[in-house]
Amino acid sequence: MPTICEFFGILIRMYYDDHNPPHFHAYYGEHQAIISINTLEIIDGSLPKRAKAMVFEWAMEHRRELLEDWDLAEQH
Repeated sequence: MPTICEFFGILIRMYYDDHNPPHFHAYYGEHQAIISINTLEIIDGSLPKRAKAMVFEWAMEHRRELLEDWDLAEQH
């Protein structure tokens, strides 16, 4: 599972051959969440309030790159 980005102890990862909708995984300590790229909603899991805010802000700024990464992951 490639780590796409790491900031303030938060890891952003994307898995190959993952299911739709396009999403990424955010890890912070023992917390983890699956977040939709298109809607920036948490599909599963949870993050502390401050970590969630940082992840959402980061994702808004990098949405285009996340979608490109999703396409690459689907193609292996």
